[in-house]
Amino acid sequence: MTPISTGSEWTFELIDEYERAIREIAVDEFKLDVYPIQLEVISAEQMMDAYSSVGMPVNYHHWSFGKHFVATEKSYKRGHMGLAYEIVINSNPCIAYLMEENSMTMQALVTAHAAYGHNSFFKGNYLFKAWTDASAIIDYLVFAKKYLSQCEERYGIDAVEELLDSCHALMNYGVDRYKRPQKLSMAKEQARQSEREHYLQQQVNDLWRTIPKRDKGDGGQAALRFPPEPQENLLYFIEKSAPFLEPWQREVVRIVRKVAQYFYPQRQTQVMNEGWATFWHYTILNRLYEKKLVTDGFMMEFLQSHTNVVYQPPVNAQWYRGINPYALGFSMYQDIRRVCEEPTDEDRAWFPDIAGTPWRDALEFAMRNFKDESFISQYLSPKLIRDFRFFAIRDDDQDDKLEVEAIHDEEGYREIRQLLAEQYNLGSREPNIQVWSVNVRGDRSLTLRHSMHNRRPLEPESAEEVLRHVARLWGFDVRLESVDDQGHVRQTFSCAAGHRELQLS
Repeated sequence: MTPISTGSEWTFELIDEYERAIREIAVDEFKLDVYPIQLEVISAEQMMDAYSSVGMPVNYHHWSFGKHFVATEKSYKRGHMGLAYEIVINSNPCIAYLMEENSMTMQALVTAHAAYGHNSFFKGNYLFKAWTDASAIIDYLVFAKKYLSQCEERYGIDAVEELLDSCHALMNYGVDRYKRPQKLSMAKEQARQSEREHYLQQQVNDLWRTIPKRDKGDGGQAALRFPPEPQENLLYFIEKSAPFLEPWQREVVRIVRKVAQYFYPQRQTQVMNEGWATFWHYTILNRLYEKKLVTDGFMMEFLQSHTNVVYQPPVNAQWYRGINPYALGFSMYQDIRRVCEEPTDEDRAWFPDIAGTPWRDALEFAMRNFKDESFISQYLSPKLIRDFRFFAIRDDDQDDKLEVEAIHDEEGYREIRQLLAEQYNLGSREPNIQVWSVNVRGDRSLTLRHSMHNRRPLEPESAEEVLRHVARLWGFDVRLESVDDQGHVRQTFSCAAGHRELQLS
């Protein structure tokens, strides 16, 4: 065979030809299951714009997107950063952006990485299948953009932006972690919008119309607790129960939490998702070279880019920022393939279920059924622990000395694997804050509770900032209690009522 091209310049015809060759390998040969693909060639400025609006081709307006755009543009023009390796949308069809400044090699690499790697992960991983609806997200964002534009015209840009500021600040606390959310649908949202506004407002009015009678101590009436149980989804609770929000404001809160829910699986699968896409662009482009469809020059440029992406800086390097998710994810998928094809005695002892089995089936099972935390807990091998030179240090706030807790031995491997997996547990990385109670008998104040993890306290400035936004939405005083494992309150924060700020209409 002759190479598809020999130069570095791309044309639309060449992109089509490379995409067909990549599809033949990815789908026909390796059986990747993907959504239909839509490739978009965009400029550097459009890529920066996509950066600023969290990678979406359409989104509502907010000042933070513009701020992000300006910061990215300045860094790019000063040479402090490159632009996106790729941006790909979890939608059906799957939209992958190709930057027009790229060479033909980079266009092929991004096509393999995003349009087939990420695409197949979006379609196959259980979190994305359960928590997102790829066929509806673009239509829903069109609905959201149109609705917020109408709100800006009717209530003013400042009122809408102030509301969005608070909603965005609480996005990470606006997701359902344990129950599957309803599917997105522009048609259903539009059809039910008026009905939902009337119902929600009636529900709130019924809740707050009267003050329940006080218990006089005769045992005839049980103490009223609202909500009956702690609520994990703060934005959902505010949408349904905040007394001073207008119907249009409740709809905006709903829009933000729906978008937050869409991105929730991506926060739990960064190592797996990036590792999967990197593994497949590496595998596919090497297969192109084996079939003599690309040149030596193509491979040199590709391997230079690939090596930069999967490089793990040492801990004493100036640019060290923790574990590179591309490096860890790619290495783990490569290692699973090695265990399947060339297992050692150690591999057979640690991974008896996959050692010597077809590697494609093992990778497919791992991709579909895990998230970062469980993936690392299940598949991180002693060989990789040695390759990355991982070890564990115990840093106890009640001890003035550090202890090397786990090294490279049988017990140490298991301890290191479990500790590393725990670092990718969102419950360990993000504060666990839930709605605890509302004083419905008195001043209507809202109490939130933070459950400490490893006795880790809240940072006062961040806690106060969160409370300020909650108080703006709730309209009455807000209190945050930080409790330890025994349920004892260790920290308390409060914010005075700010409901007057919410009289926007």
